[in-house]
Amino acid sequence: MRNKLSVVIPVFNEEKTLSEVVRKVLSAEILSQTLEIIIVDDCSSDSTWEVAKDLKKNEPRIKITRHEINLGKGASLRTGFSESCGQIVLIQDGDLEYDPKDYPSLLKPILEEKADVVYGSRFRSNQETRVLYFWHRIANGILTLCSNMFTNLNLTDMETGYKVFRKDILDKIVLQEDRFGIEPEITAKIAQLVGIRIYEIGISYSGRTYAEGKKIGLKDAFRAIYAIIKYGFFCGKHSKNNRNK
Repeated sequence: MRNKLSVVIPVFNEEKTLSEVVRKVLSAEILSQTLEIIIVDDCSSDSTWEVAKDLKKNEPRIKITRHEINLGKGASLRTGFSESCGQIVLIQDGDLEYDPKDYPSLLKPILEEKADVVYGSRFRSNQETRVLYFWHRIANGILTLCSNMFTNLNLTDMETGYKVFRKDILDKIVLQEDRFGIEPEITAKIAQLVGIRIYEIGISYSGRTYAEGKKIGLKDAFRAIYAIIKYGFFCGKHSKNNRNK
């Protein structure tokens, strides 16, 4: 039986990169699976929506939807998850920081029924990684450490843009964060599920500078800390007690 892979691509002002990202997704090796691509445009102010419509005209495996107001990455992911029909769901950013050539490695633990969730780690890898901001790396390490303290996981890259889920596992959690707080929220709520199997796989990474369109900033780091505490402690206390029984 062939599994369907749903690739959810949240985009905001990615007119320059969206076509290339979709081309790479369509040409990626996805083993024995069929594919659907779900593009969620978060009310872009450039021509991203027009690019998405043109892509859909030529490719029946693409679904597109648009928010009428800008809601954030978390809201876009919730929309994409609700539209997905595959047995496996993979998050793909709409820039070129993450390369779909890593799909076979990311999917392998789930296809071999060893994992329920797979994180693609930029820091557990021997592949090429662009060297950028020192303080971003420090902030990512602090956020991952804090998340691990509340979830009792040993992730190296909680903030990674590559997360892959069995759809039935994803359907067990209710997500609330609208913006970048979605990353620690997903991690906390997945970790609270009983018997969950999480793997990490090293990936390549070609990060962007702010001049090239990078959007995450200091306020997002503070929101991530808030989300780690909120979902890792206050919302997770009862679930963790159940998990440890």
